[in-house]
Amino acid sequence: MASGSRSRQKSSDGDGPRAGELMEKVVKIKRCSAVVKGGRRFSFAAMVVIGDGKGKVGWGYGKANEVPPSVEKAVKEGMRSMTAVSRQDSTIPHVVKGRFGAAHVILVPASPGTGVIAGSAVRAVCEAAGIHDILTKSFGSTNPVTLVKATIAALSQLRPRNEVERLRGVTLS
Repeated sequence: MASGSRSRQKSSDGDGPRAGELMEKVVKIKRCSAVVKGGRRFSFAAMVVIGDGKGKVGWGYGKANEVPPSVEKAVKEGMRSMTAVSRQDSTIPHVVKGRFGAAHVILVPASPGTGVIAGSAVRAVCEAAGIHDILTKSFGSTNPVTLVKATIAALSQLRPRNEVERLRGVTLS
């Protein structure tokens, strides 16, 4: 079983993807085996986080008999599931909690220069979304698949200050 955050970028520079290119991060590869007459038959499932580094992020889950096709399927699904994330400079506008199943994630904005303080699954989502300064804490399940879904659920709840002021009809100080 391979785990960890393996990153595949389609750009040559180290600052992130270039215009029009996406950043792919393989969060988890699971191996499943079925016992058949001739021995064991293996299949693979890949969890991939994909983002443009500028506020759009998505996730995909692909299954195949080999690892590369499962990653390709996951990337294709991730491109379809991309959502916009509200950012404030290099961090998030406010504290937010996300939940998926038994996984709970708390995301806290951080001052510039802090970096991404997170585990591998949450880190992959934050980096793909272009968030460079954030503090996180995860509770409950440690399954990378549910942590990614909980993190994206939390990021989708973010609202910029001007939108909150407009919705409430007040000015925040």
